Amino acid sequence: MNGQGSILSGCRVLDLTDEKGRLCSRYLADMGAEVIRVEKPSQSADFHREDLGKRSVTLDIGLEQGQKVFRRLLKTADILVESRPPGYLDTLGLGYPRLNRINPRLIMASITNFGQTGPYRDYKSCDIVASAMGGQLYVCGEAGSPPLKAFGNQSYYLASLFAAIGIMLALWRRHSSGRGQHMDISLQECVAAALDHALVRYFYQGEVAKRRGSLHWNNAFRVFPARDGYILLSLFYQWETLMEWLESEDMAEDLTDAKWRDRDYRLEHIDHVIEVLERWAKSHPAAELVEKGQSMRFPWAEVASIPELLASPQLKERGFWTEIENPVTGEKFKFPAPILNRCFVSHTHPPNKGLRPSYTPEGDIGWE
Repeated sequence: MNGQGSILSGCRVLDLTDEKGRLCSRYLADMGAEVIRVEKPSQSADFHREDLGKRSVTLDIGLEQGQKVFRRLLKTADILVESRPPGYLDTLGLGYPRLNRINPRLIMASITNFGQTGPYRDYKSCDIVASAMGGQLYVCGEAGSPPLKAFGNQSYYLASLFAAIGIMLALWRRHSSGRGQHMDISLQECVAAALDHALVRYFYQGEVAKRRGSLHWNNAFRVFPARDGYILLSLFYQWETLMEWLESEDMAEDLTDAKWRDRDYRLEHIDHVIEVLERWAKSHPAAELVEKGQSMRFPWAEVASIPELLASPQLKERGFWTEIENPVTGEKFKFPAPILNRCFVSHTHPPNKGLRPSYTPEGDIGWE
């Protein structure tokens, strides 16, 4: 993962994160950076997927001797990613103003629950709290039911993505300024920033987004149960063709009446449309509907289960799955290969100036 020629080859990253930011430094490792994870002596050697491609050092920065060693590491580091509570590193003499004097080129990303400032600065949080206070929880779930937590630790993943993007921009800026930056990443803000259409519709239309379950926000698609799984179907695309298909199987019910040709009428009575289509979808295997539907230019897709995902011929052809070994137990198992290493170089046009990476003898990254 850290081979010469990768975009961040020559960059050294110190990782002081917990679960909130561990994926950020994993992304940097995937792009070729040397990532050194700093862990306490008492910390367990649990294997984490977010730690692939990283090295580790045992160091307690809470002790004076550990702080001295950490400062020496910082002199040769390009990036520090940390997720300690706001102000904690300052109490150890390791806040950014002090670190910037040690290494003016240091880029530091701090990932915290609510940011370095504000009335919630010192509040405790976790993924589901960030999801709730960032507005995500409110729009997830079935209509008429309580809010539902999204799958996975989405706030942690979002914060790691925002931090990684910010770090790449800071590296670009450092090439011209010669100086590093300190980035303040808030879980709550990252969640709120990713609410997609919900905020746009509220600001411009005054509409509060509602929980809609598996129905797309603009009513264009919905996930339906099939005989043996689940399928994503379009509701109104090529309506006449879809109704001819259902009618040929004597399952269109009253949807062939003239009134249903009016799109506004269908939208007003969408619950009935969904009921009819659900009865029809349940009578077919999902793969059969997808195959025939796509042959008729319907944008449908089967909802893949985890075993089906592992068996995907597309992912297999592209070498998406790789084998890794647990360094503690020696157990080997499949794992997604680093997606960020999938870069394609066009030979049709020469590279644009300003977008070609170069590396100094000191290991710094630049563009020329």
